[in-house]
Amino acid sequence: MKKSRFLIVLVGFVSGSFLFISSVLAADLLQVYQLARQNDAQYAEALARYEGGVEKLAQGRAGLLPTLAITGAANNVERKFTDPAVGSWNRYQNHQYALTLSQPLFRWQNWLQYEQGGLQVAQAEADFAQASQDLVLRTAQAYFDVLLVEESVRSFSKQLVAIDQQLAQAQAYFEAGTATITDTHEAQARRDLAEAQLIAAQSDLEVKRSAMQILTGESIERLSSLKEDVAFVLPQPSQISYWVAAAEEQSPTVQARSAGAEIARLEASKQQAGHLPTLDLVGSTGKSRDYTFIPVGNSLGMGLANIEQHVIGVQLNIPLFQGGVVSSRAREAAAGYLAAKAAFESSRRLAAQTARQAYLGVVSGLAQVKALTVAEGSSKLALESNKLGYEVGVRINIDVLNGEQQLQATYRDLVKARFDTLMAQLKLKAAVGALAEEDLVAINQLVLTQ
Repeated sequence: MKKSRFLIVLVGFVSGSFLFISSVLAADLLQVYQLARQNDAQYAEALARYEGGVEKLAQGRAGLLPTLAITGAANNVERKFTDPAVGSWNRYQNHQYALTLSQPLFRWQNWLQYEQGGLQVAQAEADFAQASQDLVLRTAQAYFDVLLVEESVRSFSKQLVAIDQQLAQAQAYFEAGTATITDTHEAQARRDLAEAQLIAAQSDLEVKRSAMQILTGESIERLSSLKEDVAFVLPQPSQISYWVAAAEEQSPTVQARSAGAEIARLEASKQQAGHLPTLDLVGSTGKSRDYTFIPVGNSLGMGLANIEQHVIGVQLNIPLFQGGVVSSRAREAAAGYLAAKAAFESSRRLAAQTARQAYLGVVSGLAQVKALTVAEGSSKLALESNKLGYEVGVRINIDVLNGEQQLQATYRDLVKARFDTLMAQLKLKAAVGALAEEDLVAINQLVLTQ
């Protein structure tokens, strides 16, 4: 697995003065992302899990390396002897210490554990890459959600102002006797509706800002807005089959599930290896003070002596019966392997579907932006024509009100289509494991007003 494809490199500490967002300057997308990377709890959890996961390789390697230990003891001993020459009871202090070395020669389970450690590191990297991409997507989504509702608030405010003007004009025409009271009632009804929609949008804006605060850990009042002349292009390569195939191979989730399936296969083999013998090279050296046979004249007698001992050899262990636990664990691991394979296949299919949906979202978004841009221009012309027609008596008040409502609705749909297209582009790159901070930098430089 190539780390560069999946692992977003952590940037060093960014000074607080750079990330500080005042109430005067508007925050851009990159600043919001940097705050989220520092303060988002989900990302912090993923980072901690990654840092813990990379230790699996060292843990697996440890099973192949020798172990070295020092043991020591000091004891008060009372011994009873039946030999009259020694005495019935003897009290003394026993001191002993030893240095022991053990080197596995054949432990198949340990080798499989080492292979699992490498795969577990790869799995941790893929999981963290997915979490990093998710942070980019969640930041962009939260940012665009706030901007979209802000545009809705402005749109309903404009609509309310226009309806107020139309209401005043209808009242003036009624007082002059050139229009009926119906025009006034229609304008008032539209005004009440627009006011209710504005209140709902303002409430939604607070909710979206609160969601961003949870993500970034800070309250951000102003955001840089999108330019209206954003140029969108088709994904390259433009074949949907390329993106689907790439997602099936390169998606971080697929890579993590692939590693998980291989880990499960090795686990099944490792549990089955519980039936195999083990062979270790064992050596020790140590000293002790204890009663033993010592030369007394021309014979041996019991007495305290300093004993030094050096041992080296091999130790063979052949398991015969352990209550059936080895066979049971082997069956459990085999079932776990089947589950892991199914999870891997499910992740491949989901990755392909995600890439397909994101690609079609980009294509559909481009078409919607183009169509709605034309529709917005047409709505403006239609509104102006209705206003002029109302003034000369060939149009009624409801035509003007409908025209104003249609213009603002088209504008809101256009803004939403732009944001949705940008998100679809980011999701498409995430589907193939290629989304990174640089993509936000590109949007920040080319799309956002500073």
